[in-house]
Amino acid sequence: MKKDNELMFAPPIWTNAVGNYSDFVLSSKIKLTRNLQQFKFPDRATPSEKTKIFNFIAERFQYPTFLLDKLSPLDRERLVERHIAGPEFLKNMEGKGLGLWDKESFSVVINDEDHIKIQHIISGLNLGLAYKEINKVDNFIADLLPYSFSSQFGYLTASPTNIGTALRASICLHLPGLVHSEKLRKVLDKLSQLGFAVKTGCGGGLKTEGNFFEISNLATLGRKEEEIIESLEKTALEVIEYEKEARGILFKTARLQVEDKIWRAYGILKNANLLSLEEFVNLSSAVRLGIAMKILKDVDLKTINELLLCVKPAHIKTISGDTNSSTELDNRRAMYVKKILNKGC
Repeated sequence: MKKDNELMFAPPIWTNAVGNYSDFVLSSKIKLTRNLQQFKFPDRATPSEKTKIFNFIAERFQYPTFLLDKLSPLDRERLVERHIAGPEFLKNMEGKGLGLWDKESFSVVINDEDHIKIQHIISGLNLGLAYKEINKVDNFIADLLPYSFSSQFGYLTASPTNIGTALRASICLHLPGLVHSEKLRKVLDKLSQLGFAVKTGCGGGLKTEGNFFEISNLATLGRKEEEIIESLEKTALEVIEYEKEARGILFKTARLQVEDKIWRAYGILKNANLLSLEEFVNLSSAVRLGIAMKILKDVDLKTINELLLCVKPAHIKTISGDTNSSTELDNRRAMYVKKILNKGC
């Protein structure tokens, strides 16, 4: 295990912007929920029983694992900021743990709502590849640990909504064209009718949206994994086409205003002395659009992706020292962004 101040410090590999449609899609994610046969679900287990479950898994696991309560507070906050675990995971830490490997494209969370949650995140749009790779890991773990499985219902989980394949697939999309052309509601209504869940932002403890939207499957029971993935990816491609059209109309009807907004956003990020997280996210959305439309050429998507992660509070505190002052945190964020953007790509 790395030292606390090194853990989860370098940007994860899924921020590299090399995936398909990376100018529209930040990431594709697959989660698999699994439970073990001979143990109670974590929400019914005592702290000592959860510790026993963790040790049982860790002793048989082939990947490095560590207990949550052994991490520093900043490390635990960065788990949330890096899309590895949700805020609820940080509560009641007894027996909870995780494993990370392959530059954080893979993670395993132990003793959250269920015994095991395997997650794989990759750059851009490619749920098929993400599933192929996580399926290998799942099969490998299944040979080491006795999964709780029903021939009638599939994988048994703490939440009835996960029973069946226990697979959650999601895609994080950047949709500024649809937002500004006021066509987003129509698209979101269609997605809801098709049975997909849509939420603003893309997790990671980010309360501001930045024109990001996460689309995911709702049903897991009675559908094959490949069917879920194919349906979601096909739908994402349709949304991308709507976004392309909206961007085209936006630039055709208001090009000067859009370009002005992009250049102003880029100028503020390169020169500001104070930046709140919300301000950075909203300004970086305009910069991301400028990169995708080839208006900005001295910054790339990889840099913006990495900044979107590294400017979050726990990351900035790790980089430049802990502080309880919001003004000082905003100043450190601005200085960090200024340093990265002014050195060039």
